[in-house]
Amino acid sequence: MLTIGAHMSVAKGYVRMGRETLETGANTLQFFARNPRGAKARTPDERELRTFAGLIGENGLRCVVAHAPYTMNACSPDGHLRELAAEMMAGDLKVMEYFPGNFYNFHPGSHVGQGVRTAVVQIADVLNKVLYPELRTTVLLETMAGKGTEVGRSFEELREIIDRVKLAEKVGVCMDSCHMWDAGYDIAENLDGVLQEFDKVIGLCRLKAFHLNDSLNERGSRKDRHALLGEGKIGMKALMNIVAHPRLCSLPFILETPTDTAGHAAEIQRVKELLGEYGL
Repeated sequence: MLTIGAHMSVAKGYVRMGRETLETGANTLQFFARNPRGAKARTPDERELRTFAGLIGENGLRCVVAHAPYTMNACSPDGHLRELAAEMMAGDLKVMEYFPGNFYNFHPGSHVGQGVRTAVVQIADVLNKVLYPELRTTVLLETMAGKGTEVGRSFEELREIIDRVKLAEKVGVCMDSCHMWDAGYDIAENLDGVLQEFDKVIGLCRLKAFHLNDSLNERGSRKDRHALLGEGKIGMKALMNIVAHPRLCSLPFILETPTDTAGHAAEIQRVKELLGEYGL
């Protein structure tokens, strides 16, 4: 069964966000747990969270993903900012426990000149502070494009982080098609090879979600500029091969394409139609 949805806004409330998700024809969604360009979180009351949890269960919404803010940097050279990252993550995970069995995705961060080796240790330290045995949410490291001093542009960098996490069973990976393409992985002409490499380095058992985006850039550009499905350098055929791939098709696919809710609804419908050609 195809699981597909888009990034939605929680600004008007969790329940309204859930209803708008259903109106797009989606059966999953992603949302920012707090201001994506800051640190402030919207504070829902318990009744709202429980109503949203009911909406998830009653309507078959699967694999809900919360996304950490872009400003959260678990490997900042500033110790105060690393502490803030831990506080934000812990707060977001507390909210996610109202929706057990789902995912919390974050960008590993930017080392800002410290080097990847130092950053890997710092990111793992933050995870070791916030993960606990009873946690029912899986925290996902996102594959990154590698712009600037971003950490996570290679599978090896993500593996190094995971290896330092004490409760590694609570950690997974979210692939992003635009990011991987911009990082240099040829998911258009060598998808099987990329997946084999991921399996060898990290293990496909850790792959829990997929951001489905086209890219405005040539492969290996390390720029991270998303495009509408089929309107970038990856192309619709390659993106559909991802969705239909037997080792990926059971994952939740999240659209982070540059459009509005109506545009996402049209993209979701298009993906469903094209999947019919694959018999899925």
